[in-house]
Amino acid sequence: MTLQPFLTRLPGTPEPMHHWPGHGGVRIAGDAWGPADGPLVLLQHGGGQTRHAWKRTGELLGAAGYHAVAFDARGHGDSDWAPDGAYGQDAMVRDLQCVMAALGQRRPVLVGASMGGGTSLVAAGESHVDATALVLVDIAPRIEPAGVDHIRAFMGLKPEGFGSLEEVAQAIGTYQPHRRPPPTLDGLAKNVRLGADGRYHWHWDPRYRAAPLNLEQRAKRLEACARALRLPTLLVRGGLSDVLSEAGAQDFLALCPSAEYVNVQDAGHMVAGDRNDVFASAVTDFLARVVPVGAAPVHPPQAVRPLDDTAGDTVDVP
Repeated sequence: MTLQPFLTRLPGTPEPMHHWPGHGGVRIAGDAWGPADGPLVLLQHGGGQTRHAWKRTGELLGAAGYHAVAFDARGHGDSDWAPDGAYGQDAMVRDLQCVMAALGQRRPVLVGASMGGGTSLVAAGESHVDATALVLVDIAPRIEPAGVDHIRAFMGLKPEGFGSLEEVAQAIGTYQPHRRPPPTLDGLAKNVRLGADGRYHWHWDPRYRAAPLNLEQRAKRLEACARALRLPTLLVRGGLSDVLSEAGAQDFLALCPSAEYVNVQDAGHMVAGDRNDVFASAVTDFLARVVPVGAAPVHPPQAVRPLDDTAGDTVDVP
């Protein structure tokens, strides 16, 4: 399948460093940093984001000796849109498995924010991936419906497209009022595509947002995953987040008592984007203890179970 057929990448949009085959013929785009023989860290972004959300984190992990890989989820950024419109957690996990296979089937650290965290939690908690460690970023089984509605409302803005990049910047600024506006509009090239109608459209497949979301079904699946976790796990919450509350974080810690927890007080749901310095420091400190560079990870290899197509897929929050 080709990239979005009726949308054009804007000049200045960074080209992917790599492309890998995903599940069902979907092509996955990604970037990588650090030595190829370093411990593998797979970075999965949230819904509506792209691999670019991890650039600074990836560079810092790479400088610390890890091989950090960030990739665009199906239907996002420079990865293909799903031909069948499948954007459930099972499809995301299968794409993750495909990327791992392309990278040599090495045991990875799974780092995921929001939607990417749900994918990581399912992959590790249901033993579909033999991971060495897990980092969840502002996501847990129990989340705040109002915060989810806030994200989905933002993603639903202007289905007819924006008339200018200034309009795009205004929409993002309204959604993230705690962030300082960027000095130029150049960075928006990563967020939108130019349509044949001359208007600017979000980079993601609209069918991703249109998928029905059942928070209780999702919570049930992810709670079972959290109870099953045995690998080193770190939960990072943005103190200003309206998606993961402190109560939701504590609920996860009760399900997985061995997990470590960091609350980044002055960050919102997009923790790495708001306070990458604090976030990257917390992650590298954690990994230095549980997946040290040049030594074996503390968590031994585990058996992997295939995905069960009869179990019933779930759609995750953005």
